[in-house]
Amino acid sequence: MKLLKILTAGVFAGVAFTAANASASVLDTVKQRGVLNCGTDNTAPGFGYLNTTTGQMEGLDVDFCKAVAAGVLGDAAKVKFITVTDKSRFDAVLTGQVDVVFAHTTIKPARESSIAIDFLPINFYDGTGLMVKTDAGIKKFADLDGATICTTQGSATETVLAAAFKARGWKDSKVLTYENLEKLFSALNSGRCNAMSTDKSALAAWAGNAPKPADYLILPDTLDKSPFGGFVAANDSKWRNALRWIEYGLFQAEESEITQANLVEKLKSEDPFIQKFLGSNGGGYGKDFGLSDDFMAQAIKAVGNYGEAYDRNLGPKTKMYLDRKGTPNALWTQGGAIYSPLWN
Repeated sequence: MKLLKILTAGVFAGVAFTAANASASVLDTVKQRGVLNCGTDNTAPGFGYLNTTTGQMEGLDVDFCKAVAAGVLGDAAKVKFITVTDKSRFDAVLTGQVDVVFAHTTIKPARESSIAIDFLPINFYDGTGLMVKTDAGIKKFADLDGATICTTQGSATETVLAAAFKARGWKDSKVLTYENLEKLFSALNSGRCNAMSTDKSALAAWAGNAPKPADYLILPDTLDKSPFGGFVAANDSKWRNALRWIEYGLFQAEESEITQANLVEKLKSEDPFIQKFLGSNGGGYGKDFGLSDDFMAQAIKAVGNYGEAYDRNLGPKTKMYLDRKGTPNALWTQGGAIYSPLWN
C-alpha cells in the first residue's frame, strides 16, 4: 500500500507537470522576460537587413518584429534581433532560441505538418524568380538548360528548381546552395553560377542596391508562388492568436486610414469601432488576447500601418521599389489580397 501511494503520487505529479507545461505560453514567457526574441535575416534588403551605415536592422520583417514587441510589451525597442538563415530558422523557433520568426518565409503545407510550426497571416505575396548578369545574354528561363543555378540552403526554391528541371527534361542543369543571400549574390558575381534564384523581391533588392544595377537582369519567368508569413512553434494558440491579430491590425489600420501621423487624433475619435480598435475609451480587444487594450495603438505608434511599413522598406523612395498597384500586395479595397477579418 505504501508503494502504491508513492506510485500514485508520482503519477499525479507527472500529470500536474504535464498540465502546467501544456498551459504555458510563449506570450507569458515574453512578458516575464520583458524582451521579444525575434528571428530575422540580416542579408535581405527590404525585409531583414543590417544597415552598415547606421548599425540598425531595417526591413518589412524587422518592422513586424517591432510591431509585435510594441503590441505585447508596449515598447518597440524591447526586441532582440536574432539572425536566422533559411536553413536554421525553423530549428531556432522550435528550440526556443527565438519566440517568432519573420524572415521572408514561404508558406507551404509540409512546413506546418512536418516541422510543427504555425504560420501567421500572409504579409507579402511574391514569386520564385531568377537573376543573371546582363552581359550573359540570357533572356528567359529556357536559356538556362544545362546551366548552374544557385539558391540558398534550406529554401523552398531548391524544390521549385528541381521540379522545374524535371518538368522540362533538363538533365545537365545543376543547383548549388549557399548559406545566405549575400553569399548567393557573390556566387553570381564570381561566375560560380549562371543565375541566382530566390524570391523576386530579394532579387530586386540585391540588384537595386548594387553599385551598377544595370549589370543585372531579372528574368520575366516566375517559377512558382511564394507567399510570405511569419511563424511560431505549433500548438500555442495563445501566442499565435495574439500575433495574428497584431498583424491583421496593421492591415486594418491602413484600411481605416489610421497612421502614425494621425494616431493621436484618432485616439480622440467618437467612432465606436475606432475607439475599440485602438482601446481608447475604456474598452478594446486586448483582454481577448492577454494584451493591453491599447495594443494596436502601440503597434501603429511604433511602425505605422501596413502601407506605411511597406513604403518605408519597399516603396518608391527605396532602391528596390516594388509597386503594390495591381498586385496582391495592395489592399483588398484596391484589388489586392491584403485583408483583415472583421474586428467587430
